[in-house]
Amino acid sequence: MELIDVLTILGIIMAVMGVVVAFAVLVQIVRQFLTRRPKTVRITPPKKETKEKTIMTKEKGEGVTFNDIFMFMIAVPLVLLWVGFAGFVIHSGLNKPEVLANIEAYTTLIAILGGPALLIIKDALDVWKQEQAEKTAFYKTKAQAVIDYNDATQKQAQSIETKAQEQEHKMESKK
Repeated sequence: MELIDVLTILGIIMAVMGVVVAFAVLVQIVRQFLTRRPKTVRITPPKKETKEKTIMTKEKGEGVTFNDIFMFMIAVPLVLLWVGFAGFVIHSGLNKPEVLANIEAYTTLIAILGGPALLIIKDALDVWKQEQAEKTAFYKTKAQAVIDYNDATQKQAQSIETKAQEQEHKMESKK
């Protein structure tokens, strides 16, 4: 099996994956469209607040965006194709001398695919770093709130104890 045949098969597989992802996105869009209910005004009595925590799975109004479609249709297959082709060239270069004879053409193709793929990977890592920074800031704020709460609780307990002792001294001095 020649290298061009393998590349053709790899391209067909990527195209099929793209069609499957596009179909999944289309099904999700249609499902959201069909499950929408017309907005009606309902007057309901105010609910009593409970101390139970509710977990929200999705934000209100969140749906499939152009960026989601772009990532699943173009970015993910491109990165997979780049990594797969680079691995295939390395594997073939170790086993077949004719691949080493044309290595410049293969490295050029890897570089052409690698440019956009690396930008996509960099953006994904930037988003991940931002999420991590937000988590870190949240935990710092939470830790400071716990420290402040413990400090206030301790001061309040000391204040109560001081006032209780003062009251006790007043009662003893009246006797």
